[in-house]
Amino acid sequence: MSLCNILVHLNDGERTGVRLRVAVELARSSGARLTGVFARVTTARSVGVVKDWPPSDYIGLANASRISFGIATQGLDAEWMDLNRGEEADIVQQMVDLGRHFDVVVLGQYQSGDPLTPPDLYEQMIVQSGRPALVIPHTGDFQKVGVRPIFAWADSRSSARGFSDGLLLVPKGTQALVVGLSKPNDVAAINYQKGSLKLAVAQLAAHGVQAKAEQLALSEIGLMDALLNRASDHGADLLSIGAFGGGGYPLFSRGSGSRYMLKHMTLPILFSH
Repeated sequence: MSLCNILVHLNDGERTGVRLRVAVELARSSGARLTGVFARVTTARSVGVVKDWPPSDYIGLANASRISFGIATQGLDAEWMDLNRGEEADIVQQMVDLGRHFDVVVLGQYQSGDPLTPPDLYEQMIVQSGRPALVIPHTGDFQKVGVRPIFAWADSRSSARGFSDGLLLVPKGTQALVVGLSKPNDVAAINYQKGSLKLAVAQLAAHGVQAKAEQLALSEIGLMDALLNRASDHGADLLSIGAFGGGGYPLFSRGSGSRYMLKHMTLPILFSH
């Protein structure tokens, strides 16, 4: 399956421009359609006992977003839309429903205290939308993703989804790295994973992506930190990982590793559930 239809979350936060640039580059390189959705937490203005929606400040910010989006997407098949919701619960539900109609959703890493974004928006998008979510860190400048990808591999359903979804963002001819992690001294598991990693590399080769496999034995360092460290050493611009699966990765209970990554990520990560 090729990448044909992208959704990117927009608001008036300072990192909106970074994730919009990433989404635009993905759309240009793949010939995909791009939709930008403006969604931010806003309180309706009270006029006596009547709630007035949308308030004038929201309208002004939405119009500015629409203009910026139009400038950034010149030459693309692109559409800007306004979610037109201000309550956190409404934004989450509407975004989840909307995300189901796209190949991938581009989001920004949540920052503690962010007044514009519901705290659980991105986790709910990953778990409930049924679509992969590309999350861009709240620090760093990222122009492209998928040129130097890492695929995190474990023998689990969510890992298989992450592997397949990651191929949407990785061009043919790319050199990739597949990383498997295991407990130290677990000889049986290490030997089993060698065969599994060999098959993973063959799957990438069938899609025109050349890859090599590595096994990392966990010691005192945590699994997710090990992946982030390896990504840094590799100079990776994308980590594709199964999310909230609960199986396959040692030392982590269901969802804890994914939440850790959402909090501590240092590069763009594609989360697949």
